[in-house]
Amino acid sequence: MLKYIETPNAPAAIGPYSQGIVVNGIAFFSGQIPLSPTTGEVVGNTIEEQTEQVMANIKALLESQGADFASVVKTTCFLADIADFAAFNAIYGKYFTGKPARSCVAVKDLPKGVLCEVECIVAIG
Repeated sequence: MLKYIETPNAPAAIGPYSQGIVVNGIAFFSGQIPLSPTTGEVVGNTIEEQTEQVMANIKALLESQGADFASVVKTTCFLADIADFAAFNAIYGKYFTGKPARSCVAVKDLPKGVLCEVECIVAIG
């Protein structure tokens, strides 16, 4: 049975998808970009500012499921510029102290012209 995640504390989906889905005790969070949950606008101009907002959005999704960053088993990270890798990692490492499995790639473009996006797979319960 699928349970759709919906919390006002993270940005609403901007397309035909959900914030996430839980199935068999595993949550799959859609990629989070640095949008304000209240305004839907991009937060920050630097990779550091945008990564902090992405982490705030992931935290809100985690909390909506009674989980925390230590519950994350896998992330996929997308960067608009691989030159931002070290600065992104500095912020990422403050939150993902449990060191989940991860992929991190540079892509040609991200929605709304943002600098980063992170999706997560999370053990719930």
